[in-house]
Amino acid sequence: MLTASLARSSIVRHASCARKSWLITASKPQRRAFSSSVIQTLSDGFLDLAIALPLPQSLPPYSTTIILLTVATRLVFTLPFSVWAKNRQWKAENLVIPQIKQEMPRFHKQAIQDMKRDSFRGDKDAASIEVNKRVKALAKVRQKELLALHHASPLPTMAIPPATQLPIFVVSTMVLANTSQPPSVLDSESFLTITSLTHSDPTATLPIALGLVTLVNVETSRWFVSAAATAREKQVAQWVAERRAKGEAVVEPRKVMQTSLRILSVARILVAVAVPGNIQIYWVASATFGLIQTWALDWWHARRTEKYWQTHIPPLKSRVP
Repeated sequence: MLTASLARSSIVRHASCARKSWLITASKPQRRAFSSSVIQTLSDGFLDLAIALPLPQSLPPYSTTIILLTVATRLVFTLPFSVWAKNRQWKAENLVIPQIKQEMPRFHKQAIQDMKRDSFRGDKDAASIEVNKRVKALAKVRQKELLALHHASPLPTMAIPPATQLPIFVVSTMVLANTSQPPSVLDSESFLTITSLTHSDPTATLPIALGLVTLVNVETSRWFVSAAATAREKQVAQWVAERRAKGEAVVEPRKVMQTSLRILSVARILVAVAVPGNIQIYWVASATFGLIQTWALDWWHARRTEKYWQTHIPPLKSRVP
């Protein structure tokens, strides 16, 4: 009886483990099948839309639909978040930073009082270093308070716009890649230097245009910088030069980011050469929209800053309150 009971228990355990293993194994193909079904549904919808749109006969229907959908999705799903982030950036630069500058004398006075209270001992150089250290700590705490007060914390400002753009970019690329699989109705359509939307541009004109648009977006980012921002950058550059003169290693995140984006411009050309023409059209259209959006938002940011400081005196010479 005991042997039979143990045998039945062993069989039940093995059956349970086998069932769990089968469920895990079966769920993976189901997830893949679901994602493939979604991509196929979106692909069919794109092809139907391209035929249904009342486009002039002179315009290639599928290429034109790709461009129109790119503009529409960027306007509806990504532009609002970019405007939201630009507004938060403006508040950080024109409300938070000037307020911190205005309160710096108070931080300095409080740091000295705290050192006296703590009975700090040291020579003049040590005291100066300690004062600067405490002032920076007080300023950092106050900056966090002001950023939270004005809803301008930098992490969401930097993270949310790319987080909203990336899923749309990836899904759109997957849909277009699916529509270019043979046999495809896109094979008979040409656009500019692309002889067939299912094949890469034989002249590499669109991939090169993609890289150039990306590079222009990087190089023109300083066109609408305000005078206050330029002054801050000069102060940072002077501080970096002084630190490096002392032999210290200083990393400048902005310059690192610019260098990375320049490298990305070249990398996008190499990747774009290997994809079908319909994807190349989408990537160039999306990059061009991004460039125009950057110019427009930077211009709006600069004009808003100029108008604001026409009615507000910047705290260039702060006094201890």
